[in-house]
Amino acid sequence: MIFFVTGTDTGIGKTYATAVLARAFSALGQKVITQKLVQTGAREPEDLLLHRKLAGLPVDPPELLALTCPYIFAYPAAPETAAALEGQEIDVLHLKETLKILEQDYDVVLTEGAGGLYVPLTAAYTIYDFINLVMVPVFVVSAARLGTINHTVLTLKALKQRGLYVAGLLYNLHFAEDEFLAQRSLADIKRLAGVENVLLLPTIKDEIPASLVEEAAGFLAKILSRPRF
Repeated sequence: MIFFVTGTDTGIGKTYATAVLARAFSALGQKVITQKLVQTGAREPEDLLLHRKLAGLPVDPPELLALTCPYIFAYPAAPETAAALEGQEIDVLHLKETLKILEQDYDVVLTEGAGGLYVPLTAAYTIYDFINLVMVPVFVVSAARLGTINHTVLTLKALKQRGLYVAGLLYNLHFAEDEFLAQRSLADIKRLAGVENVLLLPTIKDEIPASLVEEAAGFLAKILSRPRF
């Protein structure tokens, strides 16, 4: 099974959410691997390294890294822009192929995108287009802060409009400054977007709490119990 992890914006906790999902799938007895589709703003696979650190796993060897982080660009920008500055162009069919190869050796592949849905991978493909190309279930990460209702509902509805399956919403409480507003916003998101499966993410620092892994495993078990899976 391949799952895509996208978000309503950049810097909202997709990397932490991906690590939590990986730990939870492992707790359910699944052999799981994470992928960072394209890393920008770095010279090493920073997001993937955080996945491995939080999961207590070693750094990927070069032959695996070629699949788990196919592109790394130094400039902090959308993948298309960062690639162009280095005289490169991202091959979306190659990205699709890396997922197929990983799926052969793992029960679950979690691929983390870059930014939100309309971030350009190439001149012709956005993240949104790539998800549509691979047609896999999607986890959406959103931040519990002012403005989240609009951003989250638009993201969820956009995915559904293309017939993409939203497996669940991970609502990041790290940004919550007002508990009442955070909970009221979540209630509005559920009502307006019709999302049922929601996992609340607390602030995560150096490790993922065992209680969160247990809660996330329950969240995933409900998803996997559906006929689609």
